[in-house]
Amino acid sequence: MSPDTSQEAAVTPQPSLRLLFTALMMVMLLAALDGTIVSTALPTIVSDLGGLDQLSWVVTAYLLSSTVVVPLYGKFGDLFGRKIVLQAAIAIFLLGSVLCGLAQDMTQLILMRALQGLGGGGLLVVTMASIGDVIPPAERGRYQGLFGGVYGLATVIGPLLGGFMVDHLSWRWIFYVSLPLGVLAIGVIAAVFHPHTRHKQHAIDYWGAAWLTVALSGIILFTTEGGTTLPWNAPTLWCILALALAGAVAFVITERRAVEPIMPLHLFGHRIFVLSSLIGFFVGAALFGSTTFIPLYLQVVRNATPTVAGMQLLPLMGGVIVSSIVCGRLISRLGRYRIFPIIGTVVATIGLVMLGTVGDNDPLFLIYGYTGLLGVGLGMVMQVLILATQNSVEMQHLGVATSGVTLFRSIGGSIGVSLFGAIFSIGLQHRVRASLPEGMAVPRSLGPEAIRGLPSVVHERYVLAFGASLHTVYHVAAVFMAVAFLLALGMRDVPLRKAGA
Repeated sequence: MSPDTSQEAAVTPQPSLRLLFTALMMVMLLAALDGTIVSTALPTIVSDLGGLDQLSWVVTAYLLSSTVVVPLYGKFGDLFGRKIVLQAAIAIFLLGSVLCGLAQDMTQLILMRALQGLGGGGLLVVTMASIGDVIPPAERGRYQGLFGGVYGLATVIGPLLGGFMVDHLSWRWIFYVSLPLGVLAIGVIAAVFHPHTRHKQHAIDYWGAAWLTVALSGIILFTTEGGTTLPWNAPTLWCILALALAGAVAFVITERRAVEPIMPLHLFGHRIFVLSSLIGFFVGAALFGSTTFIPLYLQVVRNATPTVAGMQLLPLMGGVIVSSIVCGRLISRLGRYRIFPIIGTVVATIGLVMLGTVGDNDPLFLIYGYTGLLGVGLGMVMQVLILATQNSVEMQHLGVATSGVTLFRSIGGSIGVSLFGAIFSIGLQHRVRASLPEGMAVPRSLGPEAIRGLPSVVHERYVLAFGASLHTVYHVAAVFMAVAFLLALGMRDVPLRKAGA
């Protein structure tokens, strides 16, 4: 037990609020940018550092470390104050970014990505909770709509920057590009973020954090390694799952006894929190699990360069940006939010179903239209879940509630990437093996350049199998999004409070 501080809702002068909001948007940009800028450069990183068999861990290491610390950041923000916790998260993220850029082999890169994730896990959740400290729920819709727009913008800028740097500079610059933004954000937050504080005694739930880490690590490892690195009948794989389940049980037991639990179990009796978390899980799985493959499809099947593939994602992210901003303003004006996740999940489901019907020779404008439709739907859902949760929980649980919803979306994204990756890989190998002559080697884990270098007969059949395998991914993602729609029907409107959090 040690004395420290915890913030209450603050009234920030309007000019300072605008400056603070700009800094928080920079932090949001950092959080979203990392997930999109790295994927474009992965083939180049492998060709430079080697270690093709470790490629998935460049993504998994970040996802794993960033996911397991999300509830920690939410709780630490409630206990010690959002300002210092957010600054610490940015600093850790920037340190990890620099070390990633300096990595000399794949092992170093994977370890530094894990360090980067320890900071990255706090960027999104503490930023969203910080808005809850300074802006009342009745006004929060339009601000969080802008956050959704920034998140969408980052996923456009990411592939564009990543492609440009791979084509014209070095892959190492994808990690250095975040430095000026991060340093500027730390400075602005230090200058203008002044939440009111009160002294409080703290009891940190270290055992709860440890068991949650074991549970989440096991779940992500199981879904990442299953069917790819390890076959589904491997004893090691099922031991990992058993360890994850044991960690989950131990976490629940620990939280029942903790003085200040890292994730208060009474939140799971809170209707809006539970529904928002579940919707976030399925939307995260569908979003990250399906859109991860769009740049690769454009490069492999449509022969686009990394830069051009990034530009062709503009309709998707344009839809996210426009619908996020418009919905945020409508929510602030109407004081109601329930209808937006319902409509959004329907629109996103239709977009995913239609993407699963696009043929390899169909005009590109069909892809643009369907991805734009998907973006419009996603923009109506993601930030509304945070708003609904923050509006309905007590101030002292604002951080952990925000982190809880973000945590479930992160877990959904992690599982979606690995699950849909396994579905895609298994489908691709099956279709290629069935289409090639007897005894011909099946190409495995090839990047766009290597695929273009295949013999013409193999290349043609590989590309056809590639497109067909993605159709399956989109249709499964549509099922996930349809489940999110059914859950959204259970949401209720709670009047937006005019003041406080």
